[in-house]
Amino acid sequence: MKKIVFFDIDGTLLDNDKKLPESTKEAIWKLKESGVFVAIATGRAPFMFKELREELEIDSFVSFNGQYVVFENKVIYKNPLDPTELENLINYSASHKHPLVFLNEKEMTSNIENHQFIRSSIESLKIKHPSFDPDFYKGREIYQSLLFCEEKDEVLYLDEFKKFYFLRWHEFSMDVLPKGGSKAEGIKKMIEKIGFKLEDVYAFGDGLNDIEMLEAVGTGIAMGNALDVVKQHANYVTTDVMNNGIANGLKHFKLI
Repeated sequence: MKKIVFFDIDGTLLDNDKKLPESTKEAIWKLKESGVFVAIATGRAPFMFKELREELEIDSFVSFNGQYVVFENKVIYKNPLDPTELENLINYSASHKHPLVFLNEKEMTSNIENHQFIRSSIESLKIKHPSFDPDFYKGREIYQSLLFCEEKDEVLYLDEFKKFYFLRWHEFSMDVLPKGGSKAEGIKKMIEKIGFKLEDVYAFGDGLNDIEMLEAVGTGIAMGNALDVVKQHANYVTTDVMNNGIANGLKHFKLI
């Protein structure tokens, strides 16, 4: 029976220095050679991992935590943020002096020209600071926004915006997603498209945004470096990303 494996990027495919370990690259090639379908499931925007897709020759992915799904280079599902609710968030966050970044599939912009929270968060991903364009969202489909605030200020937003889901990924930043959107939902859209059974679906992850994915697939595998709460939702915990975690996990399930 044909199988498919979804891989998160940060802390899963990429190590702490945002580099692809050689053992991971070799394992992905072996996986593909054995006839297993390979896809990416990430919170990142497509333009943020274009080089990684090219290096691994992967053309199917779930991006923006499930809001933009591509199968063999063709978009099969889109779920942008509600534009009216986004406008409300823009005005509300401005009143609290919390900046936003807007993302579509091609680029990202900020509504404040320079802010230390944006700089600290974005630099942790090893990508360049977004350009300044506060009107970028107008007339465009925005699949994800980033809200920059400290954890103590989360309470201002969680119950205020009923159409949005907030997910913290950095001490200064939260993803803003459509309510109900997740990697799990994006994966469901893809496997429906290609006709896989859930029991033949595997996923590797390490972060809070991977929990629903690990629970939803047939076999969820947490990295050894995953948060403890994430490991609790996995079927299996492999070794650290820096210690052949992908290769060891695939070998455990006899996928390579």
